[in-house]
Amino acid sequence: MGLLDYRTAGESHGAAVVVLIEGMPAGVPLDVDKVNAELRRRQGGYGRGGRQRIEQDTLEVLSGVRQGRTIGSPIAARITNRDYRIDEAPPVHRPRPGHADLAGSVKWLTTDCRETLERASARETAGRVAAGAIAKCLLDEFGIDVVGFVVQIGSFIAHADDGLSADELRKARDANEVYCPDRTVVKPMTDTIREAKKNKDTCGGIVEVRVLGVPPGLGSCWRWQDKLDGRLMQAVGSIQAFKGVEIGLGFGCAERPGSQVHDEIDYDAAQRDRPSLGFVRRSNNAGGLEGGMTNGQPIVLRGVMKPISTLLRGLDSVNLNTKQAERSDYERSDVCAVPAASVVAENVTAFEIARALLEKFAGDTLGEVRAAYDYYVTTARRLGANPDANE
Repeated sequence: MGLLDYRTAGESHGAAVVVLIEGMPAGVPLDVDKVNAELRRRQGGYGRGGRQRIEQDTLEVLSGVRQGRTIGSPIAARITNRDYRIDEAPPVHRPRPGHADLAGSVKWLTTDCRETLERASARETAGRVAAGAIAKCLLDEFGIDVVGFVVQIGSFIAHADDGLSADELRKARDANEVYCPDRTVVKPMTDTIREAKKNKDTCGGIVEVRVLGVPPGLGSCWRWQDKLDGRLMQAVGSIQAFKGVEIGLGFGCAERPGSQVHDEIDYDAAQRDRPSLGFVRRSNNAGGLEGGMTNGQPIVLRGVMKPISTLLRGLDSVNLNTKQAERSDYERSDVCAVPAASVVAENVTAFEIARALLEKFAGDTLGEVRAAYDYYVTTARRLGANPDANE
């Protein structure tokens, strides 16, 4: 079995968004209804634009699955675009500040931003969400749960208790249109988005993803390319309009001494059967990752999404043909896509965790992966108690 990986293809107004997943072992139950539920969540959230009323994203599996289970071959799937008009879409000569328009036009030596924006569009994230939701079908088999939600829009910051279960977080998050588990800030957040729309402006925010049930030892410190914290930051940081990612305490580490940053370790035999294998922490400032590896604590990461760069009122720009000052072009867009971005962040995180899981417990079939996982966890629990346990 090769490395778990995926690729997407498709343009915003092309025929479809396509995803190709390679390296998924055979025998994994694939719940298409759950995948479609994630695609619907990506389309939702307060502040979305008219495009979401056109599209009804559903996954069409083309290969790699038989009778509801993966067969080990590449999984190809398609999400059809109803708003298919790429050949008729007008050229864009006035790049939007903050978008890929200008950089892409220069890179591909054209004055028409259309071809860049069609691929750079966040419509591509439908494929990433589908890939992550499929990866969750594997994680479900090992009790690993991934949940994403909104923690800030504008200046309003949410609080989500560290002790909440994934189900509790999901229930609270799904009770409102901003996908935030803290109901005390839901109205201020929606008011912020509404005010931005009134002003023909946009607004950004911060999303958080938590991964629960992860065993220690995923990732590696041997090569910098294998460090799981770096890989997770790359996955989340590559989401359209994301400008920063932190893990655990993140940038807050800079203002504290080491004695207030590092998570002191205890051992509790009563928790030996939990993902931590009995090694418990008095805090989780590391966000579940040390030395590029999971340490048995929940993984916690956050990403910041800038305000969307397509403003109804436009911004100062230039016409690429005439080089004269003009206002930027307008493409139908959202006022705020932070809730939707939390869905994308959740699913790209899930895929990277699934990739790390299969690197640690490789196998051509789900049964082989599970056997390797069970052996590892059983052996790790005996460390120190049996002198032959780590031979």
